[in-house]
Amino acid sequence: MTLTMPLPAPSNISTDATAETTAYDPINVKADFPIFNQSVHGKPLIYLDNGATTHKPQAVIDRISQFYANEYGTVRRGVYALSEGATDAFNGVREQCKLFLNAPSTDDILFVRGSTEAINLVAHSYGLPHVGKDDEIIISAMEHHANIVPWQQLCLRNEAKLRVIPINEEGVLDVEHFKTMLNKRTKLVAVTHVSNSLGTINPVQQITQMAHDNGTPVLIDGAQGAPHMAVDVQEIGCDFYCFSGHKIYGPTGVGVLYAKRQWQDQMIPYQCGGDMIDMVTFERTTFATPPNKFEAGTPAIAQVVGLGAALKYIQTLGIEAIAQHEDHLLQTATQQMTEHIDGLTIIGTAPQKASLISFVIEGAHPLDMGTLLDREGVAIRTGHHCAQPVMQHFNVPATARASFGIYNTTEDIEAFITSLNKVLNLIR
Repeated sequence: MTLTMPLPAPSNISTDATAETTAYDPINVKADFPIFNQSVHGKPLIYLDNGATTHKPQAVIDRISQFYANEYGTVRRGVYALSEGATDAFNGVREQCKLFLNAPSTDDILFVRGSTEAINLVAHSYGLPHVGKDDEIIISAMEHHANIVPWQQLCLRNEAKLRVIPINEEGVLDVEHFKTMLNKRTKLVAVTHVSNSLGTINPVQQITQMAHDNGTPVLIDGAQGAPHMAVDVQEIGCDFYCFSGHKIYGPTGVGVLYAKRQWQDQMIPYQCGGDMIDMVTFERTTFATPPNKFEAGTPAIAQVVGLGAALKYIQTLGIEAIAQHEDHLLQTATQQMTEHIDGLTIIGTAPQKASLISFVIEGAHPLDMGTLLDREGVAIRTGHHCAQPVMQHFNVPATARASFGIYNTTEDIEAFITSLNKVLNLIR
């Protein structure tokens, strides 16, 4: 049995992996999610693919259903009761998002389809007018493809250069090397808050300060950060921060981009159409003020309302309690997998990690493991996780990934490890 490096717990979390957090009851939380009332291939569902997407509590399902059944109307333009009520609900979620991220103003909150659209919006709206020939954009070696390809394509279009912060064998960014990369040509730094393939929690506040000392704005991809920890964009200091609704127990098709007003005023519209205009003639168009400037067309109204219900649910549980519970799951799973699975190598052993474990096992292909685990009712992710450069760095074609959420329990971990050993006996 091999493990790449020992995995120390964060200094503020107990290392006792045998004691469940007392103030948080994941069994009661799981009961709020109707998806877990079913079985898969005759087995109880053990869902460990929360890094890809999360399930929805009954409160979110009910809120969306109620909105469609009793409250639905278009927003912003109507003067009738349904429209005005829908507009109030829509705007109320923008206020929730402001508080959730501790943004200075609701005008800093833009609704998008998800983190991918948010990053593409910034690449187009900020990047096109601000990044020129021989300029540079810095990303990290652990990015999701959604935080690589838009910048890569922008650099190709504008003849700029994409530079990459290296990572070590633990999956930790080389921050000192990053400092040497910053120069007068650096126009943007875009890094993930938490790696979806390694679990690494990056020092985003330190990265942002270093970039700002160079006069460079910073985008943080928070798709894997916001669901697991408190996010304070003012404390981080970043210029852009984004997250996706479906990864935080809300609907698909909605996400949030926090963008400082100073940049919004300098950014060009990403899409054009209704609601984002001030005045239109056949000769010229003037644009609305933010956030409408970047929200063309009829928005995903019901999805936004559902996101609001998800954020309310998360805040009822308490984001700090969630973080402690998930760290307990991470420490327990890491310990138990290390002790009970032969041939194991964990990919990504940073001292500061979120609640996911990527791994390979000698003599077992990740795809085979994932397929056979499904027959046991266990859902994990296998493949390159939209992070092929990470796989190349660790010289593996793919990994298996178990990622934990608010409804997972230590019993889920035990069932997962028992099922995994059963599967390994079939494969080997």
